[in-house]
Amino acid sequence: MPDIVAQTPAPPAASRSARRRADQWSVGALESDVLPTIEQWQAAGHGIAMATLVDIRGSSPRPLGSEMAINDVGDWVGYVSGGCVEAEVASRAQSVLESGEPCRLRFGKGSPLLDIQLACGGGITILIWRLDTPQRYLAARKQAHQRRSAVDLCLNPATGRYVMRAPQDDVQTGATLFRKRYVPPPRLILVGRDPVTIAACQMAPALGFEVSLICPYGPRMAPPGCPPIHYDNRRLALVLRDLQLDAYTALYTLTHDLADDHAVVSHGLASEAFVVGALGSRRKATRRRALLAADGFDNAAIARLDCPAGVNIGAREPREIALSIISRAVQSRAHDEVLPA
Repeated sequence: MPDIVAQTPAPPAASRSARRRADQWSVGALESDVLPTIEQWQAAGHGIAMATLVDIRGSSPRPLGSEMAINDVGDWVGYVSGGCVEAEVASRAQSVLESGEPCRLRFGKGSPLLDIQLACGGGITILIWRLDTPQRYLAARKQAHQRRSAVDLCLNPATGRYVMRAPQDDVQTGATLFRKRYVPPPRLILVGRDPVTIAACQMAPALGFEVSLICPYGPRMAPPGCPPIHYDNRRLALVLRDLQLDAYTALYTLTHDLADDHAVVSHGLASEAFVVGALGSRRKATRRRALLAADGFDNAAIARLDCPAGVNIGAREPREIALSIISRAVQSRAHDEVLPA
């Protein structure tokens, strides 16, 4: 499949679609997780194409494997650049939806013709391919999400054919596949009821975190403006007995109670949680680490403790402290990745 440069004339219908959106804000680019939108489009009967960033030369504002989803009326979500090429990609996707043939677009550095220039000075290649069986794609992604496990997209760039496989499965096709691994959405579990806890509950979903709130003996309902996936106000010992933490989960305790915080931290450090943290001063942090050592945690486990909690941004106010905690979780979380061919 030859590369196509962006200067080649686009189909008239696609051009009209691009012009129609030229004066609109690219709000779809705020969402890197295109799965919810794909699900809505599939339920409405739309044809769906995917655009995947498969090659980078030099610098790029988006990592390899970034993707867009485009439907048959030109709507799109996700982004593959800093906003330079998305409208053109959405236009080109219409011909891919009609023909079923994948299309490879090259922009910027490495393109043989002067086309859309990228502000970063690099070059990118976008593969556009039709999602022929969105039900199968959605089922695999949703099942992996429910199991809190990763799933791989194994895509043949020449044909646009794909299969969804567990990470440990081998795919024998004789072709060089583009393999992208989707990891579960990161989960942030917060224990507490102070203003920092409320602020973190409100802010984290905008960064793609699924939030669970634990507030022992707390109010019957979660705080206003907080959309936690799960809210639990039972006694802490009961909550911890049932609390399962995986490698895609961050756990922070903000109770201001040394004994409760110690119980939560101990539970977290004995798990696969990718970050475990506690609110408190440096003096209190030293005491926390001494208690963990007394309980038998080794230096490697104790070093995992994020305390004082969060990235040091000079935070003082509740929302600032919440931002520092979420920033640490963003810094430490696993992301979708492209695997070597």
